Amino acid sequence: MMTILRPILGLSSLVLAWALAVWLFDVPNYISPGPIGVAKAFGTNFGILFKNLVPTMQAAVGGFLIGNFAAICIATVFVHWTRVREIYLPVAVFFNTIPIIALAPVLILIFGLGITSKIMVSAIVCFFPMLVNMIRGFESVSPSEFELMRVMSASRREVFFRLRLPRSVPFLFAALRISATASVIGAIVAEWIGAELGLGVLIIQTTFDYRTELLYAAIATSSLLALCMFTIVVIAETFIVRWRTS
Repeated sequence: MMTILRPILGLSSLVLAWALAVWLFDVPNYISPGPIGVAKAFGTNFGILFKNLVPTMQAAVGGFLIGNFAAICIATVFVHWTRVREIYLPVAVFFNTIPIIALAPVLILIFGLGITSKIMVSAIVCFFPMLVNMIRGFESVSPSEFELMRVMSASRREVFFRLRLPRSVPFLFAALRISATASVIGAIVAEWIGAELGLGVLIIQTTFDYRTELLYAAIATSSLLALCMFTIVVIAETFIVRWRTS
């Protein structure tokens, strides 16, 4: 119970500090509305927020699944074929150094303004953390464990599925936690560059229109989406790691 109550207490204290700061310093509403104004904006603009949440959620979830799956597959190839890894891992590192805000317009030019470009941006954001973590996870097997499998005449496939893959589970979920929140960021960045609908579009529009209460509500909605995805990963990790340990 305390595990749930402590984060709620922390969030409540921040909201209280926010309300006090707005009241004490008499902050204008167009700069920062109070928590009550933002809560009212949720109620009066629920339809708008939900309409823009759906495409952002689709892009984030699609990018999360595609980016992580591609990274796991490529990490598997890199672990088994060292030459391929030596050639293409530096390329992946170089690709990761390109700012996503610079890469997003290129992807939108290639894939258009539809949801495909948003999914691709989100997938790229998820890709590199998963790739690095899975390579490290697959290589976390000790030499004695390899020796034991060799003595038992285990095939390459058996070594992977019975040794490498179970050892990589903690690294897998560590990367999934990062990807869960990063995928939402990637989707919103792509919507900033070019989209007709989405939380990123709503954030831009409300910024220029000085509708700060709806702006804060849109930001809070994107945070709730990322928090939901993060929580799903944590619940899955709790179930799978407990099962693996038992």
